Amino acid sequence: MDPRQRFTELYQRHYDAVMRYAIRRTDPDTARDVVAETFLVAWRRLDAVPGRAGEAEPWLYAVARRTLANADRSRRRADRVTARLAHQRPHAAQPDPADAITERARVEQALRGLPEADQEALRLVGWEELSVAGAALAMGCSRTAMSVRLHRARRRLARSLEPGGPAGSAAGNRPSDSGPDDRVVMRTEEAL
Repeated sequence: MDPRQRFTELYQRHYDAVMRYAIRRTDPDTARDVVAETFLVAWRRLDAVPGRAGEAEPWLYAVARRTLANADRSRRRADRVTARLAHQRPHAAQPDPADAITERARVEQALRGLPEADQEALRLVGWEELSVAGAALAMGCSRTAMSVRLHRARRRLARSLEPGGPAGSAAGNRPSDSGPDDRVVMRTEEAL
């Protein structure tokens, strides 16, 4: 059977059941995301989906269960970060949202001024929360090469963000012997 046809039949036959499975365990928006991810996995691993009657649906449930667990871990991680941030500055005045927007725009501008490899290294570690080993795998290099690349990218970004720094100019992309102020690096990683 043609893979597209097999997937179409699988999707049509089991979509409602997988949606019911997900909706019973989470909110509707997350359930839709879980079902979409479940069928994406099914498409990518179509050869692994059991072909015998009555086995495909449990296989899809298992994928949905793992996807739900991942979504739950992500939500809990976000909740922990939110709680930690709330406790870090309990007596401080509420920050002006405009400051956060301005800082984010400044970081994004500085990030765009970096070479593409530096941008990707910082995004994989900062935004996608990959370890250095995971980022190395994603970028197709060794862990050591990724550590060096990440270190240099952080230095370049921090230099670009320093007051009076190049803010993304070509001069800001050259490595130097002097390291950036650690506070700038920490602010940069928080903004990412």
